[in-house]
Formats: sequence, C-alpha cells, structure tokens
Amino acid sequence: MSQLKVLRATDYPRMPWKNGGGSTEEITRDGGAGLEGFGWRLSIADIGESGGFSTFAGYERVITVLQGEGMSLRVDGQDTRPLLPLDPFAFSGESHVSCTLLGGPIRDFNLIYAPDRYRARLQWLEGEQRFFSSAGTVLVFSVVEQLEVTVGNNASQLGRHDCLQLNGNAGLLDISIKGQCCVIELIAR
Repeated sequence: MSQLKVLRATDYPRMPWKNGGGSTEEITRDGGAGLEGFGWRLSIADIGESGGFSTFAGYERVITVLQGEGMSLRVDGQDTRPLLPLDPFAFSGESHVSCTLLGGPIRDFNLIYAPDRYRARLQWLEGEQRFFSSAGTVLVFSVVEQLEVTVGNNASQLGRHDCLQLNGNAGLLDISIKGQCCVIELIAR
C-alpha cells in the first residue's frame, strides 16, 4: 500500500555536517540514525565559504546549486565545470571533494544514496509535465513558491523547498506537475 505525504520546509531538522564545516537541513531519508545506516537521504546544505566536503564511503551523491551564483568542485584532483543553479552533478561519496564558491554563499540540494541498495534517477522539470513512474519511492522537491503535484487522483500544493514523498509504490503512477521541481525516483535493488 503506497503512502503519500507532504514535507514542509519549515519542519526540516538542522544537523551539523559530518566534517563539522557547516550545517544541513535534512528533508527526508529511508532509515538509519544520524549520518549512518540510511539507504538514501535528501538534504539542503548552506555553504558559506569554499572548503572540503564530507566523505560518504559506499554512497553516490548528486548535488545541485539552489541559490547563489554557483560553485566549482575539485573531485579527486580534477576540476569540474562551474556548477550553476539547477545544474545537477553526480560524484562518488568516497571521492575527496572541495568546492570554490563563484560569488558568495550558496544553498545546495543533495541526494546521497547507496547504489548497492537503490537505483536512483534525478531530473529537473519545469512547466506543465506529466510522466509515469514505477519506482517504489518518488520524491518531488519544489523550487518555486507554488508547485501543483497530482499523483493519481491526489492533488497537493507545495511551497518553496517543500517535498512530496510517496513510499511503497507497487504499480505505475500517473504524476503531473505544474511549476519547477526536482523529481527523484528510487528503486530498491
């Protein structure tokens, strides 16, 4: 039986980074406690200055700048392209990563998942879109003041940085969005 819930940005708990260099608002996760034991985790981080990232051995990461001018990353000694707002970038959680801010503080959006436990698909959508998903977990993260999401016959209104979470899907979901958002589909292995 699938379960649908709306997570509000005002309710996200704030927690320190693994390396102590900043803090994160945790949106949701599949389980575990603290920074251990989860199969996937979604969060927003505030980066106030250039510096190193925490490592997450055994995980893959997808990061997207939400606010600010952007950043560039150095991943295992290699420089990335400049990461501008809503331009996702994937890398191994085991990599040694540091960032250089391009023009001041930023907020970023992070998906961290264990590839031995989940397959993940992340895409940014804008305007009116309709798609179908058979993923066990579907997350829809809003980057606008008003996002309309319809899953089957259930319509939800999301504000900026709110997230719709659907768990336990066993069929083919009909999903429509009106606005700008990130859609994440997680399929258990």
